[in-house]
Amino acid sequence: MDYKGFSRGQREYLRRSVDCWLNVAEGGKRAGKNVINVVAFAMALEQSPEKLHLVAGVTKACARMNIIDCNGFGLRHFFGGRCHEGRYEGKDALFVDDKVVIIEGGGKSNDAARIKGASFGSIYISEANEIHKSFFFEALDRTLASRKRKIFLDLNAKPQGHWFYREFLSLQEKLLKEDAGYGLNYGHFTIFNNKAITPEALEEALKSYDKASAWYKRDILGLRSAGAESIYMGFGREMILPIKELSERNYVKMSVGIDVGGRDATVATLAGIDTGGNLALIDGYYHKQGDENYMTHEKYVREIGEKIEGWIRQYPALCFGGAIFCESAEKMFRAALSGELKRRGLNIMVYPSYKKDGILERIRLFCLLIGQGRLVVAGHLSPWIDALYAARWDEKAREKGIWERVDDGSYAVDCLDSAEYATVPFKRQLIINNE
Repeated sequence: MDYKGFSRGQREYLRRSVDCWLNVAEGGKRAGKNVINVVAFAMALEQSPEKLHLVAGVTKACARMNIIDCNGFGLRHFFGGRCHEGRYEGKDALFVDDKVVIIEGGGKSNDAARIKGASFGSIYISEANEIHKSFFFEALDRTLASRKRKIFLDLNAKPQGHWFYREFLSLQEKLLKEDAGYGLNYGHFTIFNNKAITPEALEEALKSYDKASAWYKRDILGLRSAGAESIYMGFGREMILPIKELSERNYVKMSVGIDVGGRDATVATLAGIDTGGNLALIDGYYHKQGDENYMTHEKYVREIGEKIEGWIRQYPALCFGGAIFCESAEKMFRAALSGELKRRGLNIMVYPSYKKDGILERIRLFCLLIGQGRLVVAGHLSPWIDALYAARWDEKAREKGIWERVDDGSYAVDCLDSAEYATVPFKRQLIINNE
């Protein structure tokens, strides 16, 4: 095999990784990010005084493919005859001399439970912004006691509003700007840094790309631009406000939208229209089902009833002229919630959610409000904010001329449904307020 050396930028990244605790390789596809992080992680593994380490991907299979094998350049090949695969405390692992590298998948919300209680010297997470954030932050926490803490991440660029940037990397970049000695080693790589691809082959391959397209900017240039499949492209940080500011606004209309989940999330959203004609998502209730925290409809009714009682106490406008709009298919749930509210002495109606105009009209209404800068969301509503950033069109359906919002569990679409149920009944008023 004809091996090629690293580019200058890749060599500098490797040199910095020796001294930095956080190492992030971001950029476009086929940029060699995996290979340089495997080398950097392997070097850290050699120097670490700790026994236990972690590599992870969206699934365990992805971790194996991207880090353990890495097309012939993974840890298994790097350490050659010094390593073997096996099981450690019931978990898949790669044994390197006296070190143990646990192999895990972290793409689901309950994956974090598999690493709780562990203490890792170093971790390498491939496709870090595709990992479920509960697993991501749990993995980072598991390294806090390390005597030589090392974290390695690789990722393809996402829109700037993605939770990975908002809740993690933006702060690290800020700290690095304030202190040049801060331990962040950041490298941005593209296919142009990959010396294994000849200039002739690269030029030929890139002929098939429209250089002005979002596809090219994201996958080739590795830029954090919103993809063409994103639905709410205009949604940004300026629309996320502190709850204190929203709670002090004067609301002329208020409502609650409820999306009832079976094995998925059950969500209630408190929404209000202020005197300026702006829609505010003020507060919410969010609970996702799981094997260890299963909720019956009776428990949901009690908890949501208690939440609504608190909202009415704080926002009397909800009781005077307001209403509850609950999942239209859940007649029994609506009846139970209505009974619960009456038991609490609350005189507020519970209506079935309005779906006559279809989901596209609900999406168009929110796009209109976002485009006009008339939607604001309380900063503590993370699942709602994540969903607005992550919502995207189903590309396969769009190729058939059908516009459908992706609903595959990769983001909390239930929060969007709930917010729309609360808002759509006041569509006419929202449009008139804009005229």
